[in-house]
Amino acid sequence: MAVVSPELAIAAAIVMAGGLIGTGLAQQGIGAAGMGIIAEKPEKFGQVLFFFVIPETLWIIGFVLGIILLLNIL
Repeated sequence: MAVVSPELAIAAAIVMAGGLIGTGLAQQGIGAAGMGIIAEKPEKFGQVLFFFVIPETLWIIGFVLGIILLLNIL
C-alpha cells in the first residue's frame, strides 16, 4: 500500500467534507419545502422524495474524488 502525502490527505478530506456540507445545505431547503407539499398533497410524496434524493449525488461525487486523491489515481 502506497504512503499518502499529508497534502493529498488534507485535499481528500476537504473534498469529502465539501460534498457532505453541500448535500446538507441542499437537503435542508428541499426537506422543509417537501414537508409542506406533502402536508397539503400527500399524493406528491414520490415526486418530493425524488427531489430530496437528487442532492445525494454531491456526497457520492465528493467521496469518489476523495478516494481518487487518496489512491493517487490522478
